[in-house]
Amino acid sequence: MSLQDQFEAAVVDSKNLPEKPDNMTLLKIYALYKQASSGDVQGEQPALTDFVSRAKWDAWAALKGTTTENAQQQYIDLITELKE
Repeated sequence: MSLQDQFEAAVVDSKNLPEKPDNMTLLKIYALYKQASSGDVQGEQPALTDFVSRAKWDAWAALKGTTTENAQQQYIDLITELKE
């Protein structure tokens, strides 16, 4: 199974986790997904008053420079860990 196939399977698995992850883990899942699927962060940083969007943007920006393959593998590893 290719890395892309494993990543796509992990995306499906992420929607059926046994329990909802905490907010920090959800941000990590989001950021890894965005980095793996869209590359480096795009657009302007949201305003401080838009807490959710700002947190998501900051989490994604922290992964800047991470390769698609590396982000996919980290995503797969995280979802696999959360499934157990």
